[in-house]
Amino acid sequence: MSAHILAIDDSRTIRTLLTVALENAGFTVTTAVDGVDGVDKFQDAQADLVITDVNMPNKDGFGVIEDIRSGDVNRAVPVLVLTTESGAALKERARKAGATGWIVKPFDDASLVSVIKRLTGT
Repeated sequence: MSAHILAIDDSRTIRTLLTVALENAGFTVTTAVDGVDGVDKFQDAQADLVITDVNMPNKDGFGVIEDIRSGDVNRAVPVLVLTTESGAALKERARKAGATGWIVKPFDDASLVSVIKRLTGT
């Protein structure tokens, strides 16, 4: 059984790149267009891992992580932050919010898949 990944990013291009890379690796992918959409979809997605951008309209990635960690559904799911940002302060803020890891765009497909397989045990 393949892991189910919820990918949250306001960039259609990034959502497409993630979907192609992850589906080619055998994962099932659900995408969301912003943080609000992502948190809504998370409630029903039964995701094994979440990938979220930081800078998005309506709700940023920190808000997504906080909502997942404080919610009633699958609060311990691994959450990877995928962003162009790489500052130490932002990484620390993400860790404090409950992020599992941080990946800088542009991402390498093989490295991303490797991290996801390790975190999901697939």
